[in-house]
Amino acid sequence: MPEQSNLRIWLLAARPKTLWAGVVPVVIGGAIAVETGEFAALPFLLALAGSMLVQIGTNFANDLFDFLKNVDNGDRTGPMRVTQAGLVTPAQMKTAIIIVFALALLVGIYLVWRGGVPILVIGLSSILFGVLYTAGPYPLGYHGLGDIFVMIFYGPVAVCGTYYVMTLDFGWNIVLCGLAPGMLSTAILTVNNLRDVETDSRTGKRTLAVRFGKAFARCQYAALVFGAALVPVAIYALNGAHPWSMVAGVIALPAVLLVKKIASESSGQEMNKVLSDTGRLLALYGLIFSIGWNI
Repeated sequence: MPEQSNLRIWLLAARPKTLWAGVVPVVIGGAIAVETGEFAALPFLLALAGSMLVQIGTNFANDLFDFLKNVDNGDRTGPMRVTQAGLVTPAQMKTAIIIVFALALLVGIYLVWRGGVPILVIGLSSILFGVLYTAGPYPLGYHGLGDIFVMIFYGPVAVCGTYYVMTLDFGWNIVLCGLAPGMLSTAILTVNNLRDVETDSRTGKRTLAVRFGKAFARCQYAALVFGAALVPVAIYALNGAHPWSMVAGVIALPAVLLVKKIASESSGQEMNKVLSDTGRLLALYGLIFSIGWNI
């Protein structure tokens, strides 16, 4: 194995191709605040930093606890996991998890001061469930509950939390805006689970793909990406406003190609490419929706 620099190792552990899940909902929340005239740069930037730190900390915890539970082993076909590969020790990864979540808490001090109890609840629950995703006596990701966590926290919670910390206001319309990034983030997880279905099954990790099979996971992926494309249409139909945000539905076109790619048995390398492309699909949606909302 070629020698890796420390920076390269920690970048691998952070899983940069998935970090759009932490960025896009915050951007969408900020874009909605721009339209109301109440956008504030400092809380937006700190919300963005906090969201990314929580996601990185969750990824670090996943790297560690999957190794400790022997889910990550020599049979897996996904990208390298640094603890399993021996690039960092479990003790080093535990320290990194503590540091990253501590930084998230530090960032959150100002956000809680500005937004109060709702932001405190969002912040603490995000960290708690980020750890419990793979740790504890009943890890969410091992019992098919990871999809629910991702859908909620990387969708409506992140969008509404970002919007609220700037405007100190809330509306069900904002919840609807959070559905699409939540769905696309869950689609990223679905590809991950589909790729790892054999190794997860052998090691007792009961994801939805393991519980219900590959055909279910492929249908789930299609429903999530095409459902996300329809969200702006539904928002316009309900509210009669922001028609240009519907242009974000154009992601259905590249989504067709991705659905076709996972429709047949695929190698781990091919599935890794679909995972990366789904992250780009999420980024594209966030960009188009945010611009369209403000036209």
